[in-house]
Amino acid sequence: MKSLLLVAATALLMPDESALAQVAAIVEGVQMPAWIERDGRRLPLIPGMELRRGDQIVTGAGSRVMVKLAEGSLIRLGENGKLAFTELSPTRQLFKAALDVLEGAFRFTTDVVAKARKREVAIRAAQVTAGIRGTDFWGRSRQGNEIVCLIEGEIEVAADGEQPMSMNQPLQFYRRIDSKTQPLGTVDKKQLEQWSAETELQAGKGAARRGGRFSVLLASAEEQNSALALYDELRNAGYPAEIWPVKQADKLAYVVRIRQLPSRAEANALAGKLRGKFGITEPKVSG
Repeated sequence: MKSLLLVAATALLMPDESALAQVAAIVEGVQMPAWIERDGRRLPLIPGMELRRGDQIVTGAGSRVMVKLAEGSLIRLGENGKLAFTELSPTRQLFKAALDVLEGAFRFTTDVVAKARKREVAIRAAQVTAGIRGTDFWGRSRQGNEIVCLIEGEIEVAADGEQPMSMNQPLQFYRRIDSKTQPLGTVDKKQLEQWSAETELQAGKGAARRGGRFSVLLASAEEQNSALALYDELRNAGYPAEIWPVKQADKLAYVVRIRQLPSRAEANALAGKLRGKFGITEPKVSG
């Protein structure tokens, strides 16, 4: 059956807990809609999905995504963004990664444990590349306007064909406008808070997280094809719907659901967001 095959195909992208040590990067949280583009296919992004070289994450309006690298760092991507994983090479000796922010706001954060690990990580935003040395920084890639702001630690920023510039003072920021590099500046904490909000998963917006135990039951159909039509529509729109066969009396019903909501409040928020869309009339929360 097509629906069960599609659900099984999605499961192949999801690692089990015992395999996480070998995974280069994994999706920790998704504020929908968001997609992964891989091998010419576009699928909805799901918490727990493992990522590999060549993958590209795409976020829609109001969307946020959080990804954890194998060495412990977190990458956050804001709405209407595109993030390509051009290199992901985890080994015991060295973790190497090259990330290309094609569009949108992003944030890279390293925890205390990750700072001690050997790695080579570079993030490129349009024409600007930042080399990372255990730090926390925010950036945004827009056509003709690239920004990199240091929050903590040290980074080296370079535009194509220009000498690298070192940044080691908190709240320093680098900006390039219309292909012209501007002098380093400093932002205040209020501005940084506004920028950071562009990349954080927002409470009360129905964000799913890896391991979340609540589900939103969107619709139930007696015919598999009816459930499949909604399933396909939701997934194309960036929502990781599943089809769940449930026995009711002597019949099978096909429930379309979205899982991994971390709390009843987030599940209710997602239910409210989807009510009245895609023909969904009475979504219910389970958990």
